[in-house]
Amino acid sequence: MGFGPFLLLALMESAVTAATLALTAVGLSLVFGVMRVVNVAHGEFFMLGAVSAWFITTWVGGPAWASFLVALAVAPLFVAALAALADRIVLKRLDYEPEATIVATIGLMYIFQQAALSFYGPQAMPVEPPFNFRIQLPWFGYSAYKLSVILFATLVLIGVWLFLTRTKAGLVMRATQVDRETAQAFGIDVDRVYAGVFALGAGLAAIAAVLIVPIQQAHYLMGHDPLLLAFITVIVGGLGSLRGTIIAAVFIGLSDGLIAFFWSPTLAKILATLLVAMVLVFRPQGLFGAKQA
Repeated sequence: MGFGPFLLLALMESAVTAATLALTAVGLSLVFGVMRVVNVAHGEFFMLGAVSAWFITTWVGGPAWASFLVALAVAPLFVAALAALADRIVLKRLDYEPEATIVATIGLMYIFQQAALSFYGPQAMPVEPPFNFRIQLPWFGYSAYKLSVILFATLVLIGVWLFLTRTKAGLVMRATQVDRETAQAFGIDVDRVYAGVFALGAGLAAIAAVLIVPIQQAHYLMGHDPLLLAFITVIVGGLGSLRGTIIAAVFIGLSDGLIAFFWSPTLAKILATLLVAMVLVFRPQGLFGAKQA
């Protein structure tokens, strides 16, 4: 097999990474864009989605496709509800002060990690994919499930965009993002909006985790890499910019996957970190972010 098929295989694997990274990063970007909260616990919401998927599929049993569909529906809702509760109990009491919320979300990160370790254990657990057949290409066979991950993630992102641009709730979120005080003056319940945004961001991370867990397995420390890549994506794309986040996720996901495939994952992380440093030096607002007045 020549270089061309290897490159195609690397691109397909990288596209899976890019799709799940886009979901995770969009959730992080929404939280910062609307709430101005740097959510350090975002990776743990990703982890909780994967661990919840393992618990649900194990408990439901039956055909793999049925238990996986239940996990895909229930796990993100559970994580979103947990995020909304954390917002009400912790972040709201801090009045969403930037410095305080960073410390608070670091605390939430360790709480969620230890809770997962206590109830789930230190081992990595597999979740059976809903189907196992492979699509036969001229050079190699490729997992149909991985292609479905790309397709489903794309549909979810389109749904998020339609929600934000075509619904009243999305309009309220965008109004709150532009000016919190004016939104309150017009009768918008900002606290409820913030709880909804925090839940939505966590739910998107959980969806990404449920999609990826049949490929990577669930582990209580699996949130570190998604959090790092999501932060890199949001910084490069522009804080609070949904379009920039998606474009950056595709670029970073593909480049990270290609570099990891042909060289090493460590080199991929080093180059991604250097990219962030360059963006922060020459364009602090990100490639697609608006300059602050």
